Formats: sequence, structure tokens, C-alpha cells
Amino acid sequence: MRIAIQGELGSNSHMAAISMLGNEVAEISIVPCNVSAEVMTRVVSRDVDAAVLPIENSLHGSVAEHYDLLLELDVLIERESLLRIRHNLIVAPGVGLSDLRRVISHPVALSQCRKFLASQPQLEVMPFYDTAGSVKYLMEQGLKDVGGIAPQLAATQYGGEVLIPAVEDHAQNFTRFHLIRRSDDPLLLPLEEPENKMSVAFAIEHRPGTLVAALEKLALAGVDLTKIESRPVPGSPWEYVFYVDVRFDTPAKAEAAIAALVEHCRMVKVLGRYRSASFTAE
Repeated sequence: MRIAIQGELGSNSHMAAISMLGNEVAEISIVPCNVSAEVMTRVVSRDVDAAVLPIENSLHGSVAEHYDLLLELDVLIERESLLRIRHNLIVAPGVGLSDLRRVISHPVALSQCRKFLASQPQLEVMPFYDTAGSVKYLMEQGLKDVGGIAPQLAATQYGGEVLIPAVEDHAQNFTRFHLIRRSDDPLLLPLEEPENKMSVAFAIEHRPGTLVAALEKLALAGVDLTKIESRPVPGSPWEYVFYVDVRFDTPAKAEAAIAALVEHCRMVKVLGRYRSASFTAE
């Protein structure tokens, strides 16, 4: 199974793909992509079977671009997973902390390791395009004075060495990932447990009270609203598409929720029904 991710091999998206598929698929080929739009283009064009993309981080919030892609393209969410984010200082084998002059990583990763970086004022901190990419770069260039902040898998992937593990500020740092496939494809994986969560996008008329009325209809349908996110409508200033996640205990309640929104909203798109993920330490 070919799975596209944004970022390099050894990234958190790579780890999430293994977490979601590793026990059920005999062979997984990870296809790294530069940007998320490329990831989704590969899915839609059938160059890959599916994609794994982050949708929300417990510290930094939602990935807005990915909501837009889910709405725009003919794709569905099949699964979700929650991955504990661990940042490690990774170097070339044999390099010590006193050898380092610079640390590189993705800006989000650097911002999540502020306490550690502040404790090492001798290190110049520089943003890089990707966490795993920072380790790939320092290993390919043979750099002995540069460290990268990245997942453990990046060290394994590129032959680096974890110099200092767990340099993140917060242990309770999780990212929620989606497994995304084309809408007209069958399920990639068998459904192990009944679906109990649904992601929906909807747009309402730009009038007072319409959002409140839409949310009331969801409540009357018997579903549990767990998240709401808004995104601007291109070309329509101050109008928004709303993205909601709801939990349900019977398929009938999910159907009732959709029917209620369709009756009230000018646009409704079900982005996927799937099993709610549980926390995982890896």
C-alpha cells in the first residue's frame, strides 16, 4: 500500500502511518511529499492509495490548510489516530553536546522545545523545512557541529544518534492524524469496531442566529459536538464554512444529524465517518 505524507521519511507523519497501518498491511511504501497539496494531488490522481495528514495538535491547534483540502477534494477520512509527539536532539554518531554550534528543525518543533533551547544559549537555533529533514540534511552533509530536533524514527532512518531524548517542553503533546482516501474507493482496511465519530463541513446563510440554529439541530439529533472550527469562504468576505466533529452511539443518530443540517444549511459535506482514536504512547 502506497501512503503519501507531507515531510520526509522518519517524520511524525511517517510514524502515524505505521501506527495506523503497520499491524494490518503486509507492506507499506511511504511516499514523502514537499507540501500538503502535493500529498492530496497524489491521492486524487491515484498515484498513491491514501494519505496520512495531521489535522490538529494539542498545543498548536488545527491545521487549517488540511480542512480546506478535505472540503475541496473528493476524498474521505477513513481513520484517525493520536500520536504522542516526542522531540529528540539527534546528531551524527560520536558527536557530543560540546561539539554542537547549531540546532535546526521545523519552526513548530523548535517552539515546542523552548526550555531546552534556552538552557543551551551557546547553540544557534535555525528553522528548517522539516523535523526529519533536519536529520537527513546533517547526515548527508556529514555535519559534526549541527544537531536536529526530530522523532526517534529519523535517527533510525538516516543513521543518526539520539544525543538527548525528550527535549520537548510538554509531555502532553499529541497530534491527531487522518487516514484519507478517495471517496469512490472502498474501505482500505476492515472496520474493527463500529464507527462512532463523524466530521462534517457546512455553510449557512449569512443571517443572525443561523449558526445557533444549526448547532441546536445537531443537539436535537442526539450527537455530541466535540469540535467546531471555522474557515473563511474565498470570495465571500466575512462568510465561513464550519467544520464540526460529532460523536454518536448509533448510526441512526449520525443520519439524523446529517438530515437536520441538510434541511437547514446551504451546503453540507460529510468528510468521513470513522472510529474515534484512543491515545497512544508511540
